[in-house]
Amino acid sequence: MLLIDEKESSLLTAAALGNGKPPEVPKDEFVQSLQTTDSITQTISDSLKNMNLSDLKDVVTGENTLLRDGMKALTEMTVSFVPKLLVAILILWVGMKLAKMLRKVIVKGLDRRNAEPSLKSFLGSLVDVLLKAMIIIMAMDVVGIKATSFIALLGAMGLAIGMALQGTLQNFAGGVIILLMKPFKVGDYIECGAFKGYIQEIRIFHTLMRPFNGRTIVIPNSELSNKSLINHTKDETIRLDVVASVAYGSDLDKVKSVLMQVVDDDPLVLHEPKPPVVAVSELADSSVNLSIWIWVRTEDYWTVWMRIRENIYKAFYQNNITIPFPQVDVHLAESGK
Repeated sequence: MLLIDEKESSLLTAAALGNGKPPEVPKDEFVQSLQTTDSITQTISDSLKNMNLSDLKDVVTGENTLLRDGMKALTEMTVSFVPKLLVAILILWVGMKLAKMLRKVIVKGLDRRNAEPSLKSFLGSLVDVLLKAMIIIMAMDVVGIKATSFIALLGAMGLAIGMALQGTLQNFAGGVIILLMKPFKVGDYIECGAFKGYIQEIRIFHTLMRPFNGRTIVIPNSELSNKSLINHTKDETIRLDVVASVAYGSDLDKVKSVLMQVVDDDPLVLHEPKPPVVAVSELADSSVNLSIWIWVRTEDYWTVWMRIRENIYKAFYQNNITIPFPQVDVHLAESGK
C-alpha cells in the first residue's frame, strides 16, 4: 500500500496544476457501450410490461386486422348488393321487352291511320329512346345510384339547347304536325305564299318543293304548319277553269255550241261531280269573255289545261269565230269645224 502524507499530496496537487489545466479523465469506451446496451434492454422490457396480452394474441392469430375488417365489409356489401343487382337486371330485361312491344303497338296504330313512313320511323325511335332512358334510370335507382342530379343536369342541358335552337325546334314541331295532320303529302301540288310546286320530300326540319322550272325550294316546316296554303291535289278530282274570248258581234249561241263540242270531244273531261258549264263571264273592253268549267282527275289537270286551249283555238278558226285583240278607235276631226 502506498502512503502519501500531506506534504506529498500538496506537492502532487501543485505539480498537477502547474500548467494551469485540470487533469484529463481517461475515456472508457467499454463502459459507454455497456450503458447503451442497458438502455435498449430497459426499453424492450418496459414495452413488454406495458403490452396487453390480448393484443399480442390478436396479432399472432391474425384477428382484428385490416384484412379481416375489409373481408367483413365486402361480405356485408355483397349480401346486400347482389339482390339489388338481380332486381335491376330483371327490371332492365322486362322493361326492354315492354318498350319493344309498345313501339310495335304505336307503329301499328300509325299504319291504321295511313301515316307517312318517315313519321312511323321517327315516332317509333323517339318512343323507344324515351322508354329505354326511363328503364335505365329505374334500374340505377334500385341499385342505389341516385339519378336525381343526373336528371337535373340533363334538364338544364335540354333547356339551354332548347333556347339556343328555338327556331330549329319550331321547325321540328312543324314537321311533326305536318306528318300527323297531313295537310299535304309527297307528290301534292301546293301553293304557300310565293311558293308553288310539287312536294318532293317531307323532312323533320324542312320540306323540299319542286316547281315546274326544275329547281328545288327548301321551306322550313314552321312556315308550312303556321301559314295558310292551297293544296291543289288534295282530292281525286279538280275543276279546271278556262276563259275564251270572242269579238263583239259574234253569235254567242254558235260560240257556246262550238265550245261545248270541244269539251265533249276530250276523253279526259268528267261529267261528275258536275257536268261542264259554258257561260258568259265578262263583257270586257275589247271582247266578250266566256268561262268554261270542267272537272277532271287531278293527275290529268295539266294535260287538259294545255290541250283544251289548243282545241278551242282550232275550233274558232274552223268556224270563222273572231278572236279579238286590244284595239283603239281613233276619230280625227276635220279642220275648221
